[in-house]
Amino acid sequence: MQTIATLKEGDWVEEIYLAATKQISTAKNGVTYLTIKLADRTGEIDGKLWDNAEDVAGKFGREDFVRIKGMVASYQGTLQIKMKTLEKVDDSKVDIANFIQSSPRDIDEMVSELQAVAAGISDVHLKQLMHAFLNDKPFIEAFKRTPAAKTLHHNYIGGLLEHVLELISLCREVARHFPAIDMDLLVTGAFLHDIGKVRELSVRKSIEYTTEGKLIGHISLGYEMLLEKIRSLPRFPEETAMLLKHIMLSHHGEYEFGSPKRPKIQEARSASESPPWRPTESRIATGPEAANRKAMSALPA
Repeated sequence: MQTIATLKEGDWVEEIYLAATKQISTAKNGVTYLTIKLADRTGEIDGKLWDNAEDVAGKFGREDFVRIKGMVASYQGTLQIKMKTLEKVDDSKVDIANFIQSSPRDIDEMVSELQAVAAGISDVHLKQLMHAFLNDKPFIEAFKRTPAAKTLHHNYIGGLLEHVLELISLCREVARHFPAIDMDLLVTGAFLHDIGKVRELSVRKSIEYTTEGKLIGHISLGYEMLLEKIRSLPRFPEETAMLLKHIMLSHHGEYEFGSPKRPKIQEARSASESPPWRPTESRIATGPEAANRKAMSALPA
């Protein structure tokens, strides 16, 4: 297959790609042309068709597979394909693995690993909360399929599950430097931090943002999901709920990275996706500060 990532100027292309977007436009000279965002599992590239643009555009839709023939050219420093022909291809004739990658790890094995993590939680309320999510069949099926991101990292089926397990492992390593850290809270927070991605991202023929993902975002969506689960659990401690909410709302670390709050407790800092954690930079929840979490959580940003 001629993957998009390997294309270079001057290449002649005869290949099947996903039409991620399509748009009919009119040039300054009045000529109508078609622009398509062509995609495969390695990337995206614009395709331009000038001949019979409107007629061709009417024969396929967004998220259809198309077979194109054309030449790779550079326009204002960006590669594009000047297409000569384009035709729709039936889904049954396409190997979906060329368009959506899966985690190199076995997804069911990762679920079992996450279940073992939950079984190792000592705090009865946090264990109940983790099991409430893991035993929620619609949630866990979505969690198994969801990528961790559209492009930046773990952008494949099972990517979110893999990312969460990696973060839990990293958090355990970080926690060795902080004897006073609440490991159960940290691990639960690491599991929960990105759960909103199951509603933010959609995987069909490609990874796309859902409408609520675009308008609300995974942090707010995850916060809603967390509150809903906590309300379903009798006598869940208010302070524990507050600390989990803080971990979720601060996991991007800094305001410029889209974080509604900065991390104020060590468990939040350790679970944060801000730039690499360095123990010398943090005074959070160490020494006397570790004794009063409520006061810590009330600190101004």
